[in-house]
Parts: sequence; C-alpha cells; structure tokens
Amino acid sequence: MLRRIANHLFWLGRYLERAEWRARLVDVNYHLLVQSPQTQEGWLPLLAITGDRDSFAGYSSNSDEVSVLQFFTLEERNPSAIRNCIALARENCRALRNHISSELWLEVNTLYLDSQTWESAAFQEPGVYAFFFDLRQRFYRLSGVVENTLPRDLGFDFLLVGRTLEAAEDVTRLLDVKYHFLLPRVEDVGTALDLAQWAALLRSASALEAYRATYGNAIGIEQVVEFLLFDPAFPRAARFSLELLLAALGRIAAAAPASPPAAASPTAAALVERLSHGHAKEVIETGLHEYLLGLQDDCARVGDEVFAAYLKTE
Repeated sequence: MLRRIANHLFWLGRYLERAEWRARLVDVNYHLLVQSPQTQEGWLPLLAITGDRDSFAGYSSNSDEVSVLQFFTLEERNPSAIRNCIALARENCRALRNHISSELWLEVNTLYLDSQTWESAAFQEPGVYAFFFDLRQRFYRLSGVVENTLPRDLGFDFLLVGRTLEAAEDVTRLLDVKYHFLLPRVEDVGTALDLAQWAALLRSASALEAYRATYGNAIGIEQVVEFLLFDPAFPRAARFSLELLLAALGRIAAAAPASPPAAASPTAAALVERLSHGHAKEVIETGLHEYLLGLQDDCARVGDEVFAAYLKTE
C-alpha cells in the first residue's frame, strides 16, 4: 500500500475518533456541572485536559459556557475544534474516494456540510445536552458505516490503528476530566455527589450499562478506573483499544517484511503488557493523574513510531 494512502486512512480514523471523543468530553463536563453547580471551575477543566488553556487565553478572557463551547466546538483558529476535526476527516476521505465506500463518503460529507451551518446559538436552543446527544448519534452511525462497508484489508488496519490510538489516549483524558473537575477533600471521596459524578463519566463513555453488568449497581472509584483502563472486553477501555492496535500493527508488519524490526511499535507492545497486568488500586495509590499523563505520553510515542515506520513519505 502506498504510504500516502496509508497516511490518509490513519488520519481519517484519528480525526473521526477525536471529534467524537471531544463531544464526549463536553458531555461529561456538562453532566458534572449539573451534579456540582456550586463548583468554581465551570468549563475550565475542558481546556486543561485537552491542553487548550493557553490558546483559549489568547481567544477570550471570559471562560463562560458559551465562550468555551464556541472555542471547543466551532472556532476556526482552534485546529482541534470539533468542526475542524470533521473538516479534516472529510479532506482525508476526499483523497480516498477510490479506497473507501460511497456510504462512508456520503456520511462524512453530510456531517461536514451540516457542521458548516452550526452556530453558537445551538448551545442555547435546543441546548448543550440536545446538541451533543444528536452529535453522538451521528458518530454512532458513522461507526456502523465503517464497520459494515469497509473490507478487512491493510487499509482497514491503518484506519483502525489511527482510531484505536486516539481512543486509548482520549479515554485517559475522559478520566482526567473528573480529576481536574473536582479535586475532592478526603472527606468528599465516596460521598453521594462524588459517586454521581463517576456515574456521569461512565454514562458519557456509553459504559454505564456495561459497567453494571460487570460490577453491579454500586459505583466505586476503583472499579470505574479498572473498567475504563484495564478491562479486556469493553470496546472503549484503553487496554481493549491498544490490543486492537497491536494486532493491526502485527498484520501490517507481516504484510511488509522489509519493514524494520521496530515497525510494530515496541512502545505499543510495552503498553499492552503494562495494561494487561495493571490494577486500578495500585494506580490510584501511586497517583492516577500521573499515570494517565504517562499513558498519554506513551500513546504519542506510538504515533511517532507508526509514522516513522509506515507513514513518512520522505
């Protein structure tokens, strides 16, 4: 496969996943605000988790709901804004017209055209929850088109690598939203408010029902972290995503025997090994935030290794 085609497929997967997860981050922050209206943090955690705080400071001095959502979702000067991610996914799709299904092109292009009509008024009417609920439904439909119309070939593996790498990194950001939203006092841990916030986080990851099927109705912080980081069966868990990524890289490496030995990403292999033996209790005791930052750094290294092995054109 040409590196140019592989590059487009990889970034198509990343941008679609990034747009969806950023919509999920807005959703979880909104639910946490509903659960804790007295907080002074407001929408700032959204900017802290995505690393957008400095760039937002140059955009606006007002961190109210409308300003942050405008920047996070619509702002042209923010390259990671949801609308910009959709536009970049569409550009990659356009370059792949002969390599993807017409259904996928139609779905992505329609979402792109609709996104060009979005205005900040949509956050007032029909409201934040309704806007992002509808957006998540659109991404569900896109995932179904990808799963049911693309052949399981080398191209699909490159798209899968991009999608799962983004998903693994973003689930750590989802967990970090809770960490930055409310750094609880010791006496706050385990209270009804604290547990309600963790339930909101699970719901925003579409994980609440799956969590309850595994752990029952009682929500424990340790169990939530275990489920979203280390579960081998839940599709949005970091371990599940990285195991899919490693398997896809293995198939790619097998199809390109001339690739260097490190082509399958030693960092990805080490990450999967670490997550397969990891436990939430140890992570929480040693520092959840630091562990999540470490996972994000390792995901960035995986991306660099994949680029050097397969996507670099010079």
